[in-house]
Amino acid sequence: MSLDRAAVLTILDQILTPDGRSLMARDVVRALDIQGDLVRFVIEAASPDEARALQSASAQAEAAIKDAGAKTVQIVMTAHGPAAKAAPAAPPPNLGGGVKIGQHPTPHQGGPAPIAGIARIIAIGSGKGGVGKSTLSSNLAVALARRGRRVGLLDADIYGPSQPRMMGVSKRPASPDGKIIEPLQAHGVTMMSIGLMLKEDEAVIWRGPMLMGALQQLLTQVAWGTLDVLIIDLPPGTGDVQLSLCQRTQLSGAIVVSTPQDVALLDARKALDMFAKLKTPVLGLIENMSTYICPNCGHEAHLFGHGGVAAEAQRQDLPFLGELPLSIDVRLAGDAGTPIALGDSAAAQAYARLAQRLIGGGMA
Repeated sequence: MSLDRAAVLTILDQILTPDGRSLMARDVVRALDIQGDLVRFVIEAASPDEARALQSASAQAEAAIKDAGAKTVQIVMTAHGPAAKAAPAAPPPNLGGGVKIGQHPTPHQGGPAPIAGIARIIAIGSGKGGVGKSTLSSNLAVALARRGRRVGLLDADIYGPSQPRMMGVSKRPASPDGKIIEPLQAHGVTMMSIGLMLKEDEAVIWRGPMLMGALQQLLTQVAWGTLDVLIIDLPPGTGDVQLSLCQRTQLSGAIVVSTPQDVALLDARKALDMFAKLKTPVLGLIENMSTYICPNCGHEAHLFGHGGVAAEAQRQDLPFLGELPLSIDVRLAGDAGTPIALGDSAAAQAYARLAQRLIGGGMA
């Protein structure tokens, strides 16, 4: 049986080194390559002494990957000289009081854990970028808040955070005690994003362990308070953030958003497969940019096709949660920091119906 990348990374995250951290947490795995039943990668140690100390973990990793179905496992151990590792190109942002975002994650024992005070956690995912996942997350959060729900919104797209702009907030979060981070409030929603701690045009240049550490901090060090639902805006794809979130956090489920065309659905299926392998329930699928109504003549057009997501939901035996329109007003509202769901337009009503469906189904 051949393994995929997510399965191998999961195994490596469970192999502990002598200091109690996993191989993934130590950030020593490089050049992972999977070709059918062949798995190969490099363990990059900082010194010859460290390489010797990691030999046992290397042997455990080889045995575990073979037990999971690989026929051949090739692990190469490399070691640098005694010089210290260079600092990351982008240092972790400092909130003051000793809180730095982007530390390596702490070891995690056991399965996914709940977050105190939060009744439900819903991840909004997609297989690719550009399908409107962040727009959906902000507007759904606002629509739920308008219906009396206590809502949190976490921007987990560490490399490309967009929620500060979409929610119209720019204040830097504070940490008076050096431990707990105080979230911000916008349009009735409690929110947090790493984008609030960076300059707007500043890039985040981090490897996987720093990403996972930042996510862990944003989930567990933020004073979320008591929430009915926390919406998590995931980055596109099926990478480190998704893997870490599903392994460590007890999710109520995930919503997968896609546009109707075949190329987007190909990637949406990968997201569905990822959530299935990580044992995260999928609450349903949403078709975004489903229709376009001409503001001049009222003609309805389907620029990206129509009905593809509904058909996929039926094929996968998953709930189809609805269609959302393609509208210039939605884009303008997001750019202005006033989500369209705050109003009563046709686009706002589409988000209102989605929010009501989640509430009525006990999902939010």
